[in-house]
Amino acid sequence: MDYQVSFKVNENIYLKDPESSELGKDIIKHSIDLIYDLGFEQFTFKKLASYMNTTEASIYRYFENKHRLLLYILNWYWNYMTFLVHFNLQNIKDPVQKLKTIIQLLTKELPERTGNSEYNMRYLYQIILVESSKVYLIKDVNEINKNNVFKAYKDLCANVANVIHEFNPNYQYSRSLSSTLIEMAHHQQYFVEHLPKLTDAPKKNNIGYTTKFLEHLIFKTIQ
Repeated sequence: MDYQVSFKVNENIYLKDPESSELGKDIIKHSIDLIYDLGFEQFTFKKLASYMNTTEASIYRYFENKHRLLLYILNWYWNYMTFLVHFNLQNIKDPVQKLKTIIQLLTKELPERTGNSEYNMRYLYQIILVESSKVYLIKDVNEINKNNVFKAYKDLCANVANVIHEFNPNYQYSRSLSSTLIEMAHHQQYFVEHLPKLTDAPKKNNIGYTTKFLEHLIFKTIQ
């Protein structure tokens, strides 16, 4: 399905808005490609500049470090997932079907290209699985959080929590379950692909395992 989407990412994350220039947009596009290829640990602005045939200084005009660049990429993804949740739930009344739809969205690999985005969404999804926790499992998270840079993620969690509450208004831990569901969707999918003995996924035909597991877990929990 074709989407025409544009998101405003928290301005405290960047020095100059990447959406304000073609170079900025290229920095995000090529960063996704390179982080996917190299991994975040091996990714550097020097390598990105060489990959783009530009200078490190031009990249530093947009982001003070690679952590902020990764945070920008993840914020874009969290905004996109919130959009997908709203879009796909707008004609669904049954909270059971709403939750199943959300789990599908969290566990289904995105197509390489979506709508008007130039980003490789398949690469972006893999970055989410592998790298996303690195933006907040850090020593100075409390200081970083003061600038509200995790709001997009919190908004996504709040949207999922609202559906859990709709299903069972008496359930006391809807927000905690929401964030657990999102993180588990990432971790379980990663384990299935790379560390399968940490899961009960079959060796063959394991597509859809994470979806089925999360559906079982969440409905057993909130019923």
